[in-house]
Amino acid sequence: MSNQRVSRRQFLNYTLTGVGGFMAAGMLMPMVRFAIDPVLTAEAGGDFISTGTSIDELSDVPTRVDFSYEQVDAWYTSEVTQTAWVYLDENQEVVALNPTCKHLGCTVNWEGRESDPNRFFCPCHNGLYEKSGKNVPGTPPTAPLDMFETRVSDDGILQLGQVVPNTIA
Repeated sequence: MSNQRVSRRQFLNYTLTGVGGFMAAGMLMPMVRFAIDPVLTAEAGGDFISTGTSIDELSDVPTRVDFSYEQVDAWYTSEVTQTAWVYLDENQEVVALNPTCKHLGCTVNWEGRESDPNRFFCPCHNGLYEKSGKNVPGTPPTAPLDMFETRVSDDGILQLGQVVPNTIA
């Protein structure tokens, strides 16, 4: 032990410095963890989501396919449900269209209006799209419907990926 005595002023200085440092660390640690922790977490899953729909169930008529997946935003996990209009084209290739109208973001329906068979119809402002997703001239949509990337699993189940611009319209 040292022979030097600690004065009252030195004792208060050491104590306040220690308490202040402890409080500062207590405030900074959550902020540092908030900034760094999501970067360090491992990504789960792949880019494609299974729809549960067999490729054998598809035909040349667009069919509504609903699929769900878990979305993780930092520490919040939610179940997201999306829809796609899926059909087989003349080459028996799978086409999956995003049903979000390019005019105002409403959901389009296949043959949603009797006067326009074999077309997608947007009920918000009477928008029309061809089967390929191409927007019909003279109606409100200004661009074709987007597409989903598609893949078929080894057991014949349709998988959908990211939304991409329409390549067939």
